[in-house]
Amino acid sequence: MRIIRVKAKNPFGKTKIPGAKFVINQYIGCEHGCRYCYAKFICKWYDYGEWGEWVIVRENLPELVRGRFVNGWVYMSSISDAYQPIEAEIRLTRRILQNMNKNIRLKILTKSDLVLRDLNLLKEFKRVEVGLTVNSFDEDLRRVIEPKAPKMERRFKALENLHNAGIRSYGFISPVIPNLTDLDYIIERTKEFVEYYIIELLNLKMSGKFGSWLRENYPASYNIIANEPERYVGKIRRIVAKHNVKVSKIIIH
Repeated sequence: MRIIRVKAKNPFGKTKIPGAKFVINQYIGCEHGCRYCYAKFICKWYDYGEWGEWVIVRENLPELVRGRFVNGWVYMSSISDAYQPIEAEIRLTRRILQNMNKNIRLKILTKSDLVLRDLNLLKEFKRVEVGLTVNSFDEDLRRVIEPKAPKMERRFKALENLHNAGIRSYGFISPVIPNLTDLDYIIERTKEFVEYYIIELLNLKMSGKFGSWLRENYPASYNIIANEPERYVGKIRRIVAKHNVKVSKIIIH
């Protein structure tokens, strides 16, 4: 893993991400190395190697957030994961949370149960939401397409622990891949301890070469996403209605 340390000028950037006004990216790039990740597009500006092999660390952000306040939801992080493996050692996210104004409205989406380490800090924020990206890939498939991300059961337990700690949490079910994602199981497994779900069908265009891999290895799944996404959403809606859970949005591309 190549780590590139840089100094940032501004901790908060404007964003068009739905539900947020600002974004903070303490890391650029992600060690999880998920093959379908949409953030791979940044590689055209950062020529450090293959996605998942490098991470830029904006090491002065803990100092830059001190004494700053922005009015609007802040999303952490949009081109990385705030709790990717190197965070366990670098602790950049933790130091940012320590220094950040606790009146800031904060949203965090991660694949890692490392977020539980910072429960004491998250509880200090007046408004905070934490989401876990979850799916139901079997272990053989997960090791291929999410090679360094935590196992699914650890993510499910993280959602439960967040809920038990009084943190508003949500399940981000993504990417939904027909025949590979068991939506019924995911919701049944997590519905008792999430406030709501966001469900997203795989974005073939943004997933880059993963689309070709999916077409070669799972042609039926690829065909549904490429040619029949609206019909598949009907199946998603029926499963959601069956469980009577709150879904803030269903995203197709």
